[in-house]
Amino acid sequence: MRSPADRIRHALLFEIFALLIAVPGGMLLFGLEMKDMGVIAVGGATIATLWNYVYNWGFDHLMARWRGTTRKTPLIRVGHAILFEVGILLLLLPFIAWWLGISLWEALLMDVGMAIFYVVYAFVFNWAYDRIFPAPEWDAAKTQAEA
Repeated sequence: MRSPADRIRHALLFEIFALLIAVPGGMLLFGLEMKDMGVIAVGGATIATLWNYVYNWGFDHLMARWRGTTRKTPLIRVGHAILFEVGILLLLLPFIAWWLGISLWEALLMDVGMAIFYVVYAFVFNWAYDRIFPAPEWDAAKTQAEA
């Protein structure tokens, strides 16, 4: 299982790289000023960082309990990314509507657009992160399989 320090590194790297892509992309896509997109992105990243830590901790515990490992198949990675985005969508919707002074429906449409980006981004980022920083038990399982 990943350590708390590893989970914090994961969450922070995830959000830093996302901000570098999402702020300019959101400005272009939604026609927002830097200030508005920046507040939405940074506020959203703050909420998402906390959600990321809690969500991945819970997901790994469920995986370890149900499957005996935290190693994710491609199908589980797709489900992992989608479930993460559904949760963050529900958390961010009121914030976006309030900050921009728009209806919940308008905020939902904007949030869905951002969620599509983040589903793909989460899939790619998490796959890369797992390859660069494999969980400790994966090395132990690999060593046992080779013995």
